[in-house]
Amino acid sequence: MSRSRLGSAAKTGSPPGTRPGLALAALAGAQFVVTLSTSVVNVALPAIRDGIGLTGSGLSWVVNAYGLAFGALLLLGGRAADLLGRRRVLLAGLALFAAASFGAGLATAPWTLLTARTLQGVGAAAVAPAALSLVMRLFPPGPRRGGALGVWGAVSGAGGAAGVLAGGVLTESLGWPWVFHAAGLGAAVVLAATVALVPAVAPASREARRTLDIFGALAVTAGLVALVHGLTTARSAGWGAPPVLGSLAVAAALLVLFVLIERRHREPLVPPRLFARGPVAPANLVMALLGAVWVGLFFFLPLHQQQVLGAGPLEAGVSQLPLAFANMIGSWAAPRLARRLGPHLTLAAGLLAQSAGLLWLTRISARGSFLGDLLGPSVLIGLGLGIAFVQLTAAAVSGVRPEDTGLAGGLVNTTRQIGGAVGLAVLTTLAASATSAAGPHQPHAVALTEGYRIAFLVSAAIAAAGAALTPLLARRRSGHTEPPASNLPPRTFRHTTRSTR
Repeated sequence: MSRSRLGSAAKTGSPPGTRPGLALAALAGAQFVVTLSTSVVNVALPAIRDGIGLTGSGLSWVVNAYGLAFGALLLLGGRAADLLGRRRVLLAGLALFAAASFGAGLATAPWTLLTARTLQGVGAAAVAPAALSLVMRLFPPGPRRGGALGVWGAVSGAGGAAGVLAGGVLTESLGWPWVFHAAGLGAAVVLAATVALVPAVAPASREARRTLDIFGALAVTAGLVALVHGLTTARSAGWGAPPVLGSLAVAAALLVLFVLIERRHREPLVPPRLFARGPVAPANLVMALLGAVWVGLFFFLPLHQQQVLGAGPLEAGVSQLPLAFANMIGSWAAPRLARRLGPHLTLAAGLLAQSAGLLWLTRISARGSFLGDLLGPSVLIGLGLGIAFVQLTAAAVSGVRPEDTGLAGGLVNTTRQIGGAVGLAVLTTLAASATSAAGPHQPHAVALTEGYRIAFLVSAAIAAAGAALTPLLARRRSGHTEPPASNLPPRTFRHTTRSTR
């Protein structure tokens, strides 16, 4: 190998012969496919109901089966990536995701579709943390990592908006099965690109493999499934319904059991050292709040456009493009702003921009229009979302040991998913209450708009609360850490130590 190639590899921290830019493209493609599949079915749900014979309650599980498996298994997927090999787990996850996607498109009965959607979530739970961990290993702290995380944030935010657009286009042109077939084809392409472009990174030692916390993984997975099940069921059954209370009680018991197992295990699934270093704990807290705003936004915006403004699925999907483009611009700008303003001020600015945009949305009208009511707030929210996501991702994986990067990536994705589930359950309940209160005195479209206004108002408060918590990320604790994750060496999400200088 030439000296220039060796020098390039040394500068990037990548194995000799690796092309980090092409590897990043493949890994970002994996994240895009996973994120897109979270929202791609939303506008196709009526067609799926008619085509496969699902009931109203069964239809909700087309979304929930994927989200439950994805959110609950992310921690296990991240730990498996660290201990078994990141590239190996990524390839296995992509293969399972592709097969499950094709199976969902070929489904002829409700149970086969829901089973396939669950397996999609299992595959996604392996893909997301393994891909992020490989990005962190291929791009060492510094400007190149900042740029890589900017790309990561752009595709993550754009995936949610692109899912709504792709769902509308595919459903109206080729039929609902192609919503799933397209995801399978995308995963297959990313799988081939990963084989060709992404190098292997050595897993943890064999000793660590022998101490994999299986019982802890089972307890936390079952606990999170019960928690999200209870929260999602509460939307239709009510918070006092026995199934809801039972699920929440089981969730509490299992999560307590998980804590007890973790305290006794030699190598716990979530080691306490993960939270003792750098800004990991506060970053995950703020990411949970961001997840609540994120999921709620993509839930209520299409509903307002279709149920109030009368837009069709395709029109509602196309209208997400300005938000998606703004998100990509924000993700691109995040590391550059961090260089000038510092990461904490940049994060606060991103969250406050979202809060301002959501407050702007509280002025929507039942007789409004996309250009008059939604375009401006969507652009402002998209910019803030991209900036905040990149900064929080950097913070949540900085300062951790190299062998824990997959776990840290799984944790930050878990908090975003669970935060989204909790937030959406609360927002939909508040919106429904406001709609019911306005219903007897107003036309249905006006009553719905009142509910959406309340949802956007509470979302604005959540984003502002996240901005108020950003000083916690600046707290520094002693101990050995990885160098900074931002592209600004002296001012970043980390803590200092005299012993390592």
